Amino acid sequence: MINKILGTAVKALVLSGLMISPVAMADTHTIPLGAAVSLSGKYSTAGNHTKNGYDLGVKYVNSMGGVSVGGKMYDIEIIYYDDESTPARGASLAERLILRDGVSFMLGPYSSGLTKAIAPVTEKHGVPMVEANGASRSLFNQGYRYMFAVLSTSEQYLQEAVNQIAEHAGKPASEITVALAMENDPFSQDIRAGVMDDVKRHGMKIVIDDKLPRDLSDMTSTLVKVKALKPDLLVVSGHSKGAALVVRQMNDLGVYVKMLALTHCESAKLHDTEKFGNLADYTLCAAQWAPSVTSEGAMFGTAGNYSAIFESEYGYVPPYQAAESTAAVLVMADALTRAGSLDKDAVRDALAATDMSTFYGQIKFSEAGNNIAKPMLLRQLIDGKYYVVAPANVADTALVYPRP
Repeated sequence: MINKILGTAVKALVLSGLMISPVAMADTHTIPLGAAVSLSGKYSTAGNHTKNGYDLGVKYVNSMGGVSVGGKMYDIEIIYYDDESTPARGASLAERLILRDGVSFMLGPYSSGLTKAIAPVTEKHGVPMVEANGASRSLFNQGYRYMFAVLSTSEQYLQEAVNQIAEHAGKPASEITVALAMENDPFSQDIRAGVMDDVKRHGMKIVIDDKLPRDLSDMTSTLVKVKALKPDLLVVSGHSKGAALVVRQMNDLGVYVKMLALTHCESAKLHDTEKFGNLADYTLCAAQWAPSVTSEGAMFGTAGNYSAIFESEYGYVPPYQAAESTAAVLVMADALTRAGSLDKDAVRDALAATDMSTFYGQIKFSEAGNNIAKPMLLRQLIDGKYYVVAPANVADTALVYPRP
């Protein structure tokens, strides 16, 4: 089936399996990229998705002949270290990659917290970094010149959930109630700020506004309040652990809301019906990307083609964390080629001028370094599958409301 949907070059990529590492390929010049990624610790699930996305991007670029810089062909490779989901270790490893390993270009870590720790290091050394998993808007008001993010910023993550409850609640906005439970980290608190702005814009009322601890293991106190106050919309951002926890504990405590909106549904594997049964059905999930979107680019072709290639390589449908990570590699490779030089400032300027169509979506950076060309998606999980329900211009099915 994959053979029917992929072009010749892409078919060769899938069928070959690309089991050899980029370093072991043809004896060509190599450009090393540095990456400190969460391969262990609390972010390890998404961290490994990030690594898989990076690796597939590198394999693709190298299989297509690498990058041409100043008339010379280069393969790219990634030097990885495990940041163990710890910001201080991430910053230390960034220094190590730059000063000891001699990398001139970086790919970002997983999470806004780790990106916040590493960005000052890359900035200090003038090392361009393309990051794919740090969405906190606080990253983009620091005046960084060398950091570029392919993803949408965090305040946009659950805007559509607020829009959807406004549209479907069947009562005036002033009577719609919203409950928030957000982890006390930069990413989740930025999501909170964005939701608060949207709730205020619509004239809704917030009845619960809880901060969740970083070592989250119990949401009983929040959910008892939810059960008593019966908000129309419950919004939770607690990374993969929080997503899994709220679904399980809502069931255990008999808590019902008409609309539940979460981050990190895929990382929590809420779609795994063997693990969760139907507990997560009709949950709304924020997503940067989905295989069903119509995005397309010169590398990988369509979003659907990319999804097929990734699944062939790794045995599962790519979550958005993997897709955006692959996109970061493509952006770096494109900038290296356009710069025509391995000079860090030349590559930085090429990154700043990026305006690129990809399977992941359009990528164009603001002066602050965030992607201003790609919207967020809202998907609804039904019977183990995700369906895009908003924005309307990219939806592939209608929202089911209220949650049965």
